[in-house]
Amino acid sequence: MLQVDQLNQYYGAAHTLRGVSLTLEKGRCLALLGRNGVGKTTLLKCLMGVLPVARGNVTLEGRDITKLKPHQRAALGIAYVPQGREIFARLTVEENLLMGMATKSGRKASAIRGEVYELFPVLKEMLHRRGGDLSGGQQQQLAIARALLADPKLIILDEPTEGIQPSIIKDIGRVIRLLRERGDIGILLCEQYFDFAHELADDFVVLSRGEVVTSGTHAQMDGEDVKRHLAV
Repeated sequence: MLQVDQLNQYYGAAHTLRGVSLTLEKGRCLALLGRNGVGKTTLLKCLMGVLPVARGNVTLEGRDITKLKPHQRAALGIAYVPQGREIFARLTVEENLLMGMATKSGRKASAIRGEVYELFPVLKEMLHRRGGDLSGGQQQQLAIARALLADPKLIILDEPTEGIQPSIIKDIGRVIRLLRERGDIGILLCEQYFDFAHELADDFVVLSRGEVVTSGTHAQMDGEDVKRHLAV
């Protein structure tokens, strides 16, 4: 579904991504791991078109999307839940969800909306509350729900557990597991915490200083070796 080949990116004179390559198949979850500041979020922004690519290629289902703008990638089926959630604080929960359905209409939108309430029951109880009044964990659930309402082929999650209470981390893990088991969506999960990612991911890519230092399937990854790259 997603193919990244020798991606390079610069921030001024700093070489922030150095020949990054990865592959994500439909129905699988790929965990992107690494310490803070190693280029994980930069890579995700390049995949979404928020940052330009200096060299390399990004393809989605065989189509080169390297030069496409973010809204064009969204139209092709990429949904992005950024670090920090970035929900619309002054809009209600319902209005935030409707933003996710901007490209949908009629019966299709209604069906997707019902499924999201099944995944995140708390949102149905808070439809008329402003997004900014929700807890951090509830905002994270809202951000993921909004992304899912676009009916994506690929969903990119940038550190969804950051600053979230353990009970909601479990809920988010449950949703990611259900999406993976559904088999019709690719999941790119960016994380610092190996244990959370290890429970959910089929494949792993570990970044350090802007380049891939190790990668492999769930069965191939040695927990201690990976944690060595994640330790501060």
